[in-house]
Amino acid sequence: MPTVEVADLKDGDFLLDVREDDEWQAGHAEGALHVPISEFAARYGEFTQAVPQDGRIHVICRSGGRSAQVAMYLVQQGIDAVNVDGGMQVWAAAGRPVVDAKGEPGSVL
Repeated sequence: MPTVEVADLKDGDFLLDVREDDEWQAGHAEGALHVPISEFAARYGEFTQAVPQDGRIHVICRSGGRSAQVAMYLVQQGIDAVNVDGGMQVWAAAGRPVVDAKGEPGSVL
């Protein structure tokens, strides 16, 4: 499974958050696209329209398990996707900004 460290992510990298709504509402990376894993199959067509044509998709969840499943599926579809190692827990621990649904400082559930 291709992975990337949080420290290697740059501003502007395409980030796909596959956590559930309550997790997203509590705190997420600003600018990430939210498609819960439970809705991923149903929203795949919508999701593919948002994907940058020439960029890599960085898939993130709480700790890396769900995002690894989605990243593997995307790779099997021929999409350049990687799993963010350690997920939002590592993101927050690294001091990366986490915002809630209102744009205020958030937390990782």
